[in-house]
Amino acid sequence: MPREHRKRGRREEKKRKREETEYEGPAKRPKSTEVEKVEGANENIDENGAGYDEPYTSSLGLGNLPYYGILDEEEQEYFKRADSMLELNQFADPEERNLFLANVYKEANGKELKIANSQSCSRLMERLISLSTPSQLKVLFQKFSGHFLALVQHRFASHCCEALFLKAAPVVTQELIAPLGEDDQDRYGGDVYVSMENLFLYAFNELEGNLGYLMTDRFSSHPLRVLLLVLSGMPLASVESASLLQSKKKEHVSITGGNPKSNEGDNRSRTVPDSFIDTVDRMITGTLAGLDTTSLRALATHPIANPVLQLLLEVELARSRKQCAKDPNSLFRKLLPDDPLEVGTESAAFINSLAYDTIGSRLLEAIITHAPGKTFKALYRCSFGERLESFAKNEVAAFVAIKIIERLNKEDLGAALDQICPHIDTLIKRSRTSVIKTLIERCRVREIDTNLIANALENAYGGEPGKRLMQMLKVSETPDADMAEDRRLRLDAQDSTKVHGSLLAQCMLGSPGPLRELITEELLVMETPLLFSVAKDRIASRVLQKSLTCSEQSAKFRRIFIPRFYGHVADLAADTVASHVIDSIWQATEGLTFIRERIADELAQQEASLRASLPGRAVWRNWKMDVYKTRKKEWLNGAKGQDGSIKTGIELARQRFATNKSTGQHKFSTLKVPQRQAVAQGKA
Repeated sequence: MPREHRKRGRREEKKRKREETEYEGPAKRPKSTEVEKVEGANENIDENGAGYDEPYTSSLGLGNLPYYGILDEEEQEYFKRADSMLELNQFADPEERNLFLANVYKEANGKELKIANSQSCSRLMERLISLSTPSQLKVLFQKFSGHFLALVQHRFASHCCEALFLKAAPVVTQELIAPLGEDDQDRYGGDVYVSMENLFLYAFNELEGNLGYLMTDRFSSHPLRVLLLVLSGMPLASVESASLLQSKKKEHVSITGGNPKSNEGDNRSRTVPDSFIDTVDRMITGTLAGLDTTSLRALATHPIANPVLQLLLEVELARSRKQCAKDPNSLFRKLLPDDPLEVGTESAAFINSLAYDTIGSRLLEAIITHAPGKTFKALYRCSFGERLESFAKNEVAAFVAIKIIERLNKEDLGAALDQICPHIDTLIKRSRTSVIKTLIERCRVREIDTNLIANALENAYGGEPGKRLMQMLKVSETPDADMAEDRRLRLDAQDSTKVHGSLLAQCMLGSPGPLRELITEELLVMETPLLFSVAKDRIASRVLQKSLTCSEQSAKFRRIFIPRFYGHVADLAADTVASHVIDSIWQATEGLTFIRERIADELAQQEASLRASLPGRAVWRNWKMDVYKTRKKEWLNGAKGQDGSIKTGIELARQRFATNKSTGQHKFSTLKVPQRQAVAQGKA
């Protein structure tokens, strides 16, 4: 039988598969390969985003999303112009900007859904949200109500939902701490006052029946994570939360000269109402509904569902670790049903499979970080204890090893030290210096001797004294003169190996003992030209700054090391990077007045060249050189620490004014008291 004639190639194969499955019913949950297919659906977009203003098909199989219409050309032009004006933020004062915002809101009334779904204007909606007052946020919330299920699945509107949830979260806490009275509620101008708490609950009610679908959709997954974060009361601006909420490719909509995210409580846990706590329980239950252990473990390696699982697990364990570890219906126990955890169980095999998986390892890190102490000890005993060295060598499992080391007690940390130190040379060759850095930090916290690490590092870097540090910092002894400076700086910034080497050296300097001595000895024997190359290197110079300012640094080292800069202070002070090293010398010369004065003399001789450069002017100001030239005795007293910090002319004038004012008040009070007494005596 003749074979069907088909075109060859990967793209034709994918096209044929799409055509074959076009009329099949949608699966309940998309596989990871289906998510990858959606990645290529962003081609042939019209410049003004018209392609995305047409009816949008949900990638979850929920059917066509509602079509909210399209902005006409005049409206698009107006909103684009308003967006650019808000981005530049060139208003005379906040009042003018608020008036402009009010006009934009007036023009956008009734068009909010169109704007949120428009490629060209959705950024305007995000900027409006970031600058909105609580009452304006409530108006937007009410405009979006009834449409959240469609909005969170849209490519552009989902970003608006994220911004709205994040901006409105502090308002819930404010209303909880200081509820509004009836008079204040009337000022909102609505027929019925609705609290921000209820608006969040209404939004969740719209999504509740589809949580299982939404957590695997590449657009709706992000607003879902933000909503969970807001409802749980977790910090909004922590580093851990940021990595879970958004990808590195996310476009950050900002305002020039503004800081719309400056909420004081962003880095702290927030107070949330009891209804939010109950809603979080419903959210966890709804997400896990119909999922058994096998299904959950499959989602653990899903690129979109994995961050949601991490956040759910963190929220669940943060509330009650011991109870979740025992509850068979909890997410934690569904993932690891075997109790106790032992070698050979399915849970142990699942943990081992996650350690080397690019996506699954992130969930394992969350388990290690937030698991109850008893559970972590069982995990360490059956899965991690004997394999920590192999984890540390692997590109993916090294991050798991770091989380494990951070939770070890003193006894287990000592055993891990003996296990890892013989392989430090391999870790350095594979650029796994983060593991060594974490090991040093934990040894310092647990007060464990670090001689073993110091000897291993010295043998691993080898070479002549003075060259080991150069090898660690990846600083070239003979920089390429033909390479442009901006290109060299850009390449250095992209070199993660160089950054991690600098961080390792700084960590060693922060650990008093043999590790610090290893770096300081390298600095003392380093040739002067190489030392200046390090000082002018954007990444490596931080090691010099740390060596000068680290706590408990010996005066002997500072007395020997700092004079090596004599004769080159002005040149270094005029350099953008090396000027920070000269600033660090001011702090390092505390108690070494003769060295401080010698450097000040050298700066004074090159006043003209220093004032001609921006870094030089900063060094001149930080070293109080104006005081040095006009009131040298006062500068010397300040350098010796006799009068504390040196005050500039304006600071001295303010001090005299404050002194005279207080003295005048004192004289006035002494004159008044007898008069009052005399009056009292006369009346008597």
